[in-house]
Amino acid sequence: MTTTPLPPGLARNSRLDRWVEIRTDGVVEVRTGKVEIGQGIVSALAQIAAEELDVDYARIRMIPADTGRSPNEGVTAGSRSTMDGGGALRQACAEVRDAFLQAAAQRLNAGVDELFVRDGTIHRKASNESATYWELSAEVDLSRDADGRAAPKRADQLTLVGKPLPRLDLPDKVTGAGVYVHDLDLPGMLHGRVVRPPSYGAVLKAFDGKRVETMPGVRAVVRDGRFLGVVAAREEQAVAAAAALAKGAVWQEAEDLPDVDAMPAFLRSRPSKAKILSEKGVPQQSGAHAVSASYSRPFLAHASIGPACAVARAQAGAIEVWCHSQSIHPTRVDIAKTLGVAPDSITVRHVQGAGCYGHNAADDAALDAVLLARAVEGHPVRLQWSHEDELAWSPFGPAMVVALDGTVDDAGRIVDWRHEVWSNPHIARPGLQESPSLLAAWHLDRPFAQPPGIDALPGVLPTSERNAVPIYDFPNQRVVLNALERLPVRTGTLRAIGGFLNTYAIECFMDELAHAAGIDPVELRLKHLSDQRAIAVIKAARERSGLASRSRGNGSRGMGLGFARYSNEAAYAAVVVEVEVGETIKVLRAVAAVDCGRTINPDGVSNQIEGGIVQATSWVLKEQVRFDRTRITTRTWDDYPILRFSEAPPVEVAIIDRPDEPSLGVGEAVAGPLAAAIANAVFDAIGVRVRDLPFTRERMLAAINDA
Repeated sequence: MTTTPLPPGLARNSRLDRWVEIRTDGVVEVRTGKVEIGQGIVSALAQIAAEELDVDYARIRMIPADTGRSPNEGVTAGSRSTMDGGGALRQACAEVRDAFLQAAAQRLNAGVDELFVRDGTIHRKASNESATYWELSAEVDLSRDADGRAAPKRADQLTLVGKPLPRLDLPDKVTGAGVYVHDLDLPGMLHGRVVRPPSYGAVLKAFDGKRVETMPGVRAVVRDGRFLGVVAAREEQAVAAAAALAKGAVWQEAEDLPDVDAMPAFLRSRPSKAKILSEKGVPQQSGAHAVSASYSRPFLAHASIGPACAVARAQAGAIEVWCHSQSIHPTRVDIAKTLGVAPDSITVRHVQGAGCYGHNAADDAALDAVLLARAVEGHPVRLQWSHEDELAWSPFGPAMVVALDGTVDDAGRIVDWRHEVWSNPHIARPGLQESPSLLAAWHLDRPFAQPPGIDALPGVLPTSERNAVPIYDFPNQRVVLNALERLPVRTGTLRAIGGFLNTYAIECFMDELAHAAGIDPVELRLKHLSDQRAIAVIKAARERSGLASRSRGNGSRGMGLGFARYSNEAAYAAVVVEVEVGETIKVLRAVAAVDCGRTINPDGVSNQIEGGIVQATSWVLKEQVRFDRTRITTRTWDDYPILRFSEAPPVEVAIIDRPDEPSLGVGEAVAGPLAAAIANAVFDAIGVRVRDLPFTRERMLAAINDA
């Protein structure tokens, strides 16, 4: 029997019983290291498992990730859950199915090729004999390693994958069941709050917690260096005590932040290390149409509507944590480092919380809860951040700048392309460096140093340079990353990471080159593409949106297109938007075409595309972290407005399904294309190009006055 190499996630977690358990009551328990953060991935993985096991989707019970029981799949991030986690689970389930077929063949005295499975019942084709998974579960030993001998189903054998099955997580959310970590209520649970310094470098000069200790319900006041916290019997008592703690603390602050309004120039002036990402051909210094432009984005907050929350209990040398971290195993490692204990003494369980699609404060809240729980041994402590702390202290998506130069000849060919990007590393997640990447660890009396960011991990494309190398066919190009040192504010991964601004810049610049040369922007793109899947999504978006047949903008309304293959390895996506430019910019509608290979659940894909379009629209039109020379000043929704429900555009999604191709990550596919589509539509409408995000009223007026 031939074997195939195991998917990396399964090779690292090869025991089959770590993934699947067949219960005697007809329920199939499936474990995965990937977590649900609103993206629908747990339901997609359940669909993959049901398909490969040949059981009804309703039989699947997805067990939340737990460091004590679940496979360690690292981080749920990078639009890789279906690509990596789905591939590992698919192979594991194929091997489990094969193990049960082998057991049934022995019981029924038949060859495996004489058997077929329908909803967990194994039938013999030539007779009425059968055996169920649940009957055979005691005979099948899954405490063995996967070996790659069983093959997953071919595309023509699929019956569940590709269908819009209902998401498993939505019914409880719609009915208000307590599915979130914020709703967790354990016996004897107390409530905690942490008082943060007013700014990054603030030094605690004076503190008196004696009066707070006598306040109603207060069980403990915790001080360790700059880390201040309180534990109380009730939440409102914890909030009141935290306010009193804050009032009684005296801090010394420093003016150590740069001018936020000069951020593009600041980034380009910082020390950096240049890395050539792509270089080919000979630079062309002459051409009929030469264009230069630079594009930037500010620091962006995750701005989760639900702030970070965690529950922890310390008892008899063991620590339990319930949190909405996207990386429960690495978070356990950093908590252990902070406390100086063995990781095995800590169990971290994932409970759903506010989604962020990046690195927000979920991991920080986990350590906060642990530090407070150790002060009240045996009691679970529920720790919740305030919105103000969420906006001021969570890691931000880094500010970035891209400068582009290009030349188009008289034949409409791009003969020279120069792309230069300035960015600091985007990865600051836990468990990756010697020093913990958790906020409270840096504030203790014996503080850990805040580790620098990381731009790349083994097997993962570097974050800053994603999509910097164009997918287009240019004979002469040079792409350079200027890797910055640490920025003055805390940064981390945010949805689409470097791919957002790199794609935004490239797709805006393609339109600028087309305009300079008098060429249709879509035709310029198609002329420089040989990837037929890329061509197909652009044509699909153009046709579905009506872009192909419309005339140019009329002075207030316009249409624009943006395209990318995320990371040059994940899903292909093209987006067309129509905008109306008046007192503000309004996105009237968006049409997206996407190719993510084999589609597991078309509703799930559409959900991801719709959500990505709404979030990126908010980034483009509204969002910007602001600060003065001392502290972050965007601490409320008034300071940091996000797109309102009434402002969200209608979205139409066309999926090009390719069941014979591997599934590709879709969660981050449309952010960059959508941003460029808006910018290109604004130019189409009023003939004005705004390159620095966000498109505030002030920036629009300045661009109009300069035109």
